[in-house]
Amino acid sequence: MSTATANAIRFLSMDMVQKANSGHPGAPMGMADMADILWREFLQHNPTNPHFANRDRFVLSNGHASALLYSVLHLSGYNLSIDDLKNFRQLHSKTPGHPEYGYTDGVETTTGPLGQGIANAVGMALAEKLLAEEFNQDGLNIVDHHTYVFLGDGCLMEGISHEAASLAGTLGLGKLIVLYDDNNISIDGKVDGWFTENIPERFSSYGWHVIANIDGHNPEAIRAAICAAKEEQSKPSIICCKTLIGKGAANKEGSHKVHGSPLGDEEITATRAHLGWEHEPFVIPQEIYQQWDAKTKGMALEQKWNDTFAQYQTKYPEKAAEFLRRLAGKLPENFDAHIQAALNDIVAKAEKIATRKASQNSIEILAQVLPELVGGSADLTPSNLTNWSNSVSVLPQQGGNYVHYGVREFAMSAIINGMTLHGGVRPFGATFLMFSEYARNALRMASLMKINPVFVFTHDSIGLGEDGPTHQPIEQIATLRMIPNMAVWRPCDTAESLIAWSEAIKARQTPSCLIFSRQNLPFITRDEQQLANIRRGGYVLRASKAAKAVLIATGSEVELALNAQKVLAEQGIDVNVVSMPSTNIFDQQDAAYQQSVLPENLPRIAIEAGTTSGWYKYVGLNGKVIGLDRFGESAPANLLFKEFGFTTENVVATVKQLIIS
Repeated sequence: MSTATANAIRFLSMDMVQKANSGHPGAPMGMADMADILWREFLQHNPTNPHFANRDRFVLSNGHASALLYSVLHLSGYNLSIDDLKNFRQLHSKTPGHPEYGYTDGVETTTGPLGQGIANAVGMALAEKLLAEEFNQDGLNIVDHHTYVFLGDGCLMEGISHEAASLAGTLGLGKLIVLYDDNNISIDGKVDGWFTENIPERFSSYGWHVIANIDGHNPEAIRAAICAAKEEQSKPSIICCKTLIGKGAANKEGSHKVHGSPLGDEEITATRAHLGWEHEPFVIPQEIYQQWDAKTKGMALEQKWNDTFAQYQTKYPEKAAEFLRRLAGKLPENFDAHIQAALNDIVAKAEKIATRKASQNSIEILAQVLPELVGGSADLTPSNLTNWSNSVSVLPQQGGNYVHYGVREFAMSAIINGMTLHGGVRPFGATFLMFSEYARNALRMASLMKINPVFVFTHDSIGLGEDGPTHQPIEQIATLRMIPNMAVWRPCDTAESLIAWSEAIKARQTPSCLIFSRQNLPFITRDEQQLANIRRGGYVLRASKAAKAVLIATGSEVELALNAQKVLAEQGIDVNVVSMPSTNIFDQQDAAYQQSVLPENLPRIAIEAGTTSGWYKYVGLNGKVIGLDRFGESAPANLLFKEFGFTTENVVATVKQLIIS
């Protein structure tokens, strides 16, 4: 029942994998009929402008099937040539082994770690819902598109798919349509021994619209199912397509042997004969290109939207300008002035509060000038302090700017990645620092994609106290700092908290982790230059004329360093105190500035209530680190700091030991 247009996907996919001698031909061949119908008949897109504002989003959650995506992008008319397909999985190619955002026009998100694609798609559909609620007026629907997802058994085994699909059903994301490649195969073979749940019933329980038992190789059945899914506007839809992995392969169809390795020349030759495909590798007949070409249709689609938007601009000029600003990712013109005025006010107030509260105050300040801000927490809003006076909860029948993610840390983080990728909103999500572990791979994916969501983590150390070692982070800050292209901020007071937030919002290609304390911390006075230098990640907070050592601290330990400096001065020993809220940002400064903050001739001691290993980069092998390389205990915070050596007396003794030795 497969058509020549679907077989074009099959043969391009198997040819790519064969030439690279690496890849996954089975899923592209099995999903070719689904892709053929969706892309040629339903998908709103414009290959000549991959960033068309009202395009449908397509997410290949099972990213190992990348050959399928590259095939349909090429056939549709995107800037992806046959030579690019021949360069599949090669160094610096536009066709990497798994789809990578920013490498290839038409790739909406990086996928490969299974399950995250569907969570990204939930974020995209959520962003569409929020923007439509805010901007669409009087039948002028400038935000009106769908998010389509292909996924397989592996995605649905991953726990994140449960988290994300559950929330999508609760929020009634009716513009989200999933096509499930139900082929009963994974790498180890038939999944009957490890994956037997009833997927239709599972998604029905989430509140989804379920279209079950569709023949994934029957174009008419696929077409009818997508039409039915589009008609259901109040629920997300899943179309369960029964397929054969490697559909069309002469001898390997339906076998796990076709999942992750080339078919081989002999099998490809037999498959060409089996399917009646008489063309050489990478050769597509012109008549098939003509049936696939979406450029003319796409340009007409975009022009129709442009006409609607022109009417919108005439009737709602301010809303139109705001919409365009957000899509461009530009900050309001008064952003810097607004932040500076707020910083002046913070300095005048000099409040002693927990930095989680300072973070909430910063969010309040940002929300006054950033209507695109969309916050949320993984069921910890009263603890994370991430809501604000004008935050409005997102509900099934209501837009808003605050998402209650429930206890779904991983899905939350991947969802805000998807919202960021969609554009038009600036999302952040929050949980305890300890539970960044649940979310870590989504944080890594944000860094890999060079996008700019904000991840908020509170309760940053043993300072959270009685909850004990299960909730007390030790190695988390250090390992977050190790993620390439991640900015990690651990501010020490209200001023550093606002600047950390503003820098995270201003970042364009870098995600940020903002790490805040549960306990109150004092405000620290600074001159104008010191306030400016906070943005450089590390700076001299208190200098001494005859310094014999440097104390480097972050967050709650900055107060400890200042107390130790005072005691040492009384004993005739001068030291400098350096606050380093972001090592990642400090590392980007020029050598002269770094040397001015950390002179090579002065011994150094780093103080942070976490693992010590990362600090030897700054103190050297002959320096000292006062940290924590074991798990914590359950007790009041003040007792724990004393128990683990975070005391003025220990810092003073460590300095003396270092300068005497």
